[in-house]
Amino acid sequence: MSYDQGLAERIRQQLCDQDVAEKKMFGGLCFMVERHMCCGILEDRLMARVGPAAFEVCLARPHVTEMDFTGRPSKGLIYVEPAGLAEDAELADWLQICLHFVRSLPPR
Repeated sequence: MSYDQGLAERIRQQLCDQDVAEKKMFGGLCFMVERHMCCGILEDRLMARVGPAAFEVCLARPHVTEMDFTGRPSKGLIYVEPAGLAEDAELADWLQICLHFVRSLPPR
């Protein structure tokens, strides 16, 4: 699989002040923050790690579906379709949700 290079660059710009590493995973690109998976890109969709507590609220938002990469839903992970990421402010909002969850995890 490939991933949207433009979306990757937009994420890089918004995470530039974080401790970020990029890894190719799931046939796409993942962004690791403080050594935890934070978000990623599969094709043209954002894979957002929002955590179990925010999962249902995030899932109710427009342009969002459960992440089911393996055929089974992954609690705490969602896909955001391109229509939900058109504006930089929309992407920033999703990234803040992901960062909030990642920062709640114990250090690695």
